[in-house]
Amino acid sequence: MNVDSITRFEFDGADGLTEWDPLDPADYESGEPVQRGHLYFNDEKLGLMVGVWDCTPNVGKMEAYGVDEFMYVLEGSVTMELEDGTSVTISTGESFVVPKGLKCKWIQTEYMRKFFVIFDNANTKAHDNPEQFGIILPNAADPVTPIKIDDTSQFLGAVPAQHEHDYFADASGQFLVGMWNSEAFERDVAPFNRYELMCILEGSVTMSDGAGNEQVFKAGDVAFVPKGAPYKWKSDEFVSKFYCIFMPAEEAQASNAAE
Repeated sequence: MNVDSITRFEFDGADGLTEWDPLDPADYESGEPVQRGHLYFNDEKLGLMVGVWDCTPNVGKMEAYGVDEFMYVLEGSVTMELEDGTSVTISTGESFVVPKGLKCKWIQTEYMRKFFVIFDNANTKAHDNPEQFGIILPNAADPVTPIKIDDTSQFLGAVPAQHEHDYFADASGQFLVGMWNSEAFERDVAPFNRYELMCILEGSVTMSDGAGNEQVFKAGDVAFVPKGAPYKWKSDEFVSKFYCIFMPAEEAQASNAAE
């Protein structure tokens, strides 16, 4: 069952990980991978899948990546090798994005566990040249630019200074990955207008549904908010996060920079 409210992501999922269907040996150069997982959200019509996954060591084949995916490594590591022979290793505590269509090889020499957001919709195309992005590596030290806030009516109190760094948008403009930060602010409860995974990098925030259900998220915590969930933000300090957003096409023009 899909979550319908602000949800804290857990290392073992909501109820522990269960073994998933075997992976096709024809897709691998070596290893007999055993995968487990837990889905917090899965909507086949949207092509959106969000959850926790782990797997035993394996080496895939060099091929075009079939989906757009954001990953946050919880344990272990993986090396992504590109067609030109260059490679990058992503380890515990790090995030990365693989754009749909990028030719790459998954090289996993140890057990690995991750949080993930996958956008897999057969009706959306990949970028014409996904190699322009390569493997995308969000970094908390990357520079940010100011956000212009046109609608200030959502804030309860002072309007904060906010900044962002855009890392990736899929070809349809629905799957977005970036870094965001803000001074302390509060906004009233309202239905959330997108699907978003938030990896808190610095500071802390209280998210609530306006009905007394409050959760505090601090650096190192990961939250998922589904579209339509009652959502209130209150922070008393500077907060920074990586985000992975899925903004359904019909909502894209109504996007708002503030939380």
